[in-house]
Order: sequence, then structure tokens, then C-alpha cells
Amino acid sequence: MLRLRNLFLSFLTCLCLGVPASAEMFLSSSNYTGEEDGALRLEGLMGMENRVLNSLSNEHLGLLSPRSSIRAKARPREFQTVSYTKKWLDQQQSIEGSAEWRCLSEALYFEARGESVKGQFAVAEVILNRVKSSLYPNTVCGVIHQGTGKKYQCQFTYTCDGNPEKIAEPKAFERVGKVARLMLAGAPKVLTGGATHYHTVSVRPSWARKFSHTASIGVHQFYKHPRS
Repeated sequence: MLRLRNLFLSFLTCLCLGVPASAEMFLSSSNYTGEEDGALRLEGLMGMENRVLNSLSNEHLGLLSPRSSIRAKARPREFQTVSYTKKWLDQQQSIEGSAEWRCLSEALYFEARGESVKGQFAVAEVILNRVKSSLYPNTVCGVIHQGTGKKYQCQFTYTCDGNPEKIAEPKAFERVGKVARLMLAGAPKVLTGGATHYHTVSVRPSWARKFSHTASIGVHQFYKHPRS
């Protein structure tokens, strides 16, 4: 029955596409019943389908069966030529965005504005890797502000150190804002090996002994949670 229904729907589609009136239709007038009757009807419908399809132009066939590709869409050109340099980044467009963009920009400003451009992209990777992991909140702002609400008991120190989050270096914020925009738009995450954690070289947290070390960039060491 499903096959008959599909054939009938194909026929209706062809009619809607403007099939010439000369396309024959064949419906069994047999008095057979049961399986024999069903077989005859199926044979008739299949013949009808073939004749209808043969009468269609290539244009109509293309509408019935549009081309598709299983290949991933190509990244925008700017992402194919990412260069982790200030010169390249300064040439990128500066656009203020959503709340997610603001959260990521602020995190990069307070956590990595003194780092190289590569180091800033690396920190952005960690945040976005956490967003994709089931171990953490599924939004950028959620990841950044995750914590207990107590001083120094949070994921990103600047959110719980008690100091006001004041942007005192507009140029630096503009630069990390570009990093945030590019990363949120899908720039490749190829620097940290899927890292979900990082720390500066001046400290050695206990979790660093348990997680896989994935990269060293600037003053930061990067690690990946074993269950991420």
C-alpha cells in the first residue's frame, strides 16, 4: 500500500508540474480481487508512472529530484584565511552582536587581552568547547558565569573576584570583540585540541594532573576533560 500511495503522489506531483495531457493513465478495470487485483493495479500504476516520467522535461525532473550534496558547506572565505596576527585581525570588520557576543568579548578581554591574537583565539576555543560539551551549560554566557556565587569559586576568575568589570582599554576590547565575532560565526577551532580548561604557567591546579595536556600557547597551558 505504501508503494501504491507513493506512486499516486508522484503522479499528482507530475500533474501539478504541467505534464502534457497526452500522458496516458491506466487503472485496472479487472474484476479480479485480492492479490491478483492488487498486482494488476500495481502493474498499471507502474506503467502509468513510467509513461508520465518519460513525458517530463529535464527541468521538471530536476524539480522532482533536486540535486543535493553530502559534503559540508564550505566555510566563508575569511575563515579559510585566518591569520593569528594583529595586522590581519585589525583588517576584520568590527560589529557588535548578541548577548553571547558580549559575554565572549568580555571573557576574552578580562582573561586574555594581554595575550597574543593566537592566545585570544585559544581561550575562545575553550569556552566554545565547553558550550558543546554536556558537562557544562549550553550557552556562552552560561559557561562563562558558571559558579557557586561565592568569591573565587567560579570558572572564570574575573566573574567572581569582587572587582568591577570595567572596560578601561577600548582598543583591546575592540580587538577581542572581533575574535569573539569570528569564533561565534564558525571560525575553525584548531589550536587547543578540544581543550576545556586552561591555566597560566604561574599556577598548577590539582585538576591539571588528571586531564590531558593539549597545548601551550603564550602564558596559558591547555587541557581537555577526559569526559568531554
